[in-house]
Amino acid sequence: MKANFKKMDKILLFLMIAFTIFGAVMIFSASSITAVLYNRREEYYFFTKHLYIIAASWIFGLIVLNIPLKRYKFLAPLGIITIILLLFGLFIYAPLTHSVRSWYDLGFFSLQPSEFAKSIVIVYLAVALDKIHRKKDYKINKVVAPFVFVLIIFGLTFAQPDMGTAVIIVGIAVFIFMALPFKDRDIKNLKLLGTGMVLLGILIILFGSNVLTSEQASRLYFRKPCTRYLDKTGYQVCNGFIAISNGGLTGKGLGDSTQKFMYLPEAYTDFVFPIIIEEIGAIGGLFIIFLYGVMLYRILKISLNASTLSGSIMAFGTFIFLLLHLLINFLGVLALIPLTGVPIPFLSYGGSFFINVIFVLCLTQRVQIESYDAKKAKILRA
Repeated sequence: MKANFKKMDKILLFLMIAFTIFGAVMIFSASSITAVLYNRREEYYFFTKHLYIIAASWIFGLIVLNIPLKRYKFLAPLGIITIILLLFGLFIYAPLTHSVRSWYDLGFFSLQPSEFAKSIVIVYLAVALDKIHRKKDYKINKVVAPFVFVLIIFGLTFAQPDMGTAVIIVGIAVFIFMALPFKDRDIKNLKLLGTGMVLLGILIILFGSNVLTSEQASRLYFRKPCTRYLDKTGYQVCNGFIAISNGGLTGKGLGDSTQKFMYLPEAYTDFVFPIIIEEIGAIGGLFIIFLYGVMLYRILKISLNASTLSGSIMAFGTFIFLLLHLLINFLGVLALIPLTGVPIPFLSYGGSFFINVIFVLCLTQRVQIESYDAKKAKILRA
């Protein structure tokens, strides 16, 4: 383990630890009132649960750091089949929660398969596309085949209905496909066709009310939220605006948010960022965004310097995974796009999501470790 530590990206590791600690503090601050007034629990209820999630996630992450990437060629196919079965099983076994079927209630833990689908899609595409690249077999049917599984996962997730997660899953797949280094002419044409189909799909989702549930359609009314304050389509975003306004430049002080007093529903999940700005101010919020930018830069650098295509895709998939979460959440909070219930990495409460964030980041660190070893071996051979 000590040997691996020397090979890891230290800046990325520091940011992972710093965000974990800061996220835990903000989850405690944002959830304490809800725990007492709504859940009739002690103020530490959600914070304590989150600490267990952190411990389990980092232990799992340490295991991931020591798994060679070549092992995933056996694990990835098993993972993709398992996640499809779990997603299908939701329609049979999962209870209806907030008008969706997204979680298995395991008593001590609620399992959300769609969150695991994101990381499994990244690993599966990395393994499958690397195999094609090694064989130099760039036939269209070979290249497209792995994406059929992604399409199935997208459909099962969208049908729950969970539009935000479905968009991120297909977004990860599309960006990976567009970034492929395959030079075949037919593949280039397919990329153009794929881009057109994605744009068409977005237009159908946004303007085709027949393909959306009433709950999803209501979220498309996202502009001028405070004119719809008494309507559920504007209430949450407007209270987010109030929290941001209350914070000003320097904030009201850590723990001193007023919007978390049940004005902002579930302020410790998707809407935790307005609470953060209310407490530490716009300057603090901008600094957090800057740190996310540094994290994304380090991940992209690892992807570009990876010694194998599979490693490069894994790191790039992680980059897109985090980038889409940040963009969709921030833009939704600012009423620039419809709300989709997408959490923020490290800062939002949620066990399945946090575990997968740690998984993909530790996977990226594993890519860095193996790239370091490959570079050193190349120098020794020279």
